[in-house]
Amino acid sequence: MNRLIKKSMAVLMVPLSFFAHASDLTVDKIISKSNLAAYYTAKDGRAEARMMIVDKNGNKQMRQFTILRQDVEDAGQQNMLVVFSRPTDVKGTVFRVEKHVSQDDNRWLYLPALDLVKRISAGDKRTSFVGSHFYYEDVSGRNPKEDDFELLRETDKSYVIKGIPKDPESVEFSYYQVSVDVDTFIPMEVIYFDNQDKAIRKMTVIKTQKIQGYTTVVHARIEQLGDGSFTEMQFRNIRYDLNLPATVFSERSLRNPPTKWLK
Repeated sequence: MNRLIKKSMAVLMVPLSFFAHASDLTVDKIISKSNLAAYYTAKDGRAEARMMIVDKNGNKQMRQFTILRQDVEDAGQQNMLVVFSRPTDVKGTVFRVEKHVSQDDNRWLYLPALDLVKRISAGDKRTSFVGSHFYYEDVSGRNPKEDDFELLRETDKSYVIKGIPKDPESVEFSYYQVSVDVDTFIPMEVIYFDNQDKAIRKMTVIKTQKIQGYTTVVHARIEQLGDGSFTEMQFRNIRYDLNLPATVFSERSLRNPPTKWLK
């Protein structure tokens, strides 16, 4: 093979290599697949979670709970129950979600010390989840229909997408930038910016693991960039496709959690 032929083949290989990695997916399709990968794995699931909350002075608090989830339909209605077991001051606290697509999610919090069921309004969904840096909306997932999206760039490893809220008055950020893994569609990093283009909050996936054939986030971190405070969440004893009954996610489970599925 002479030098000219070799050079011509090398030139041809550049676009071929590029198109092998380039995606023909639209940005909305990428977001849809990412939403499924992050929040709709299998038809239902169970996981034990441990949160470590670290404030700006380095003081630590721990939260431990079990999450039960049931999908009524992929990317559609979903039920969730979060039952706290540690520490003592939050033991018995229960968070219940009825997730919707065409309307606001329904969210309730049961506070055992007061024997009170508190409804979480749509305006409170971006407030702290039991004192952590995770918001209620982080736990149950933000509806993709609330944002407009723009694909900023694509690399061999990720799609980098900009999300702009359709109702800027309803959130504390101006826009966010999410890096989605090209193979798993898991959102590996989300950075939130204010209206001065300053990064104010960051979510990072630290570790994923293959469980029952599904790529699953087992360690994540959210940090407040202004003061360095953060919360890390780790998951264990994850199981999918348990055939959880609908009664697990009923109103009754707020005061009487389904013990059978929490063990």
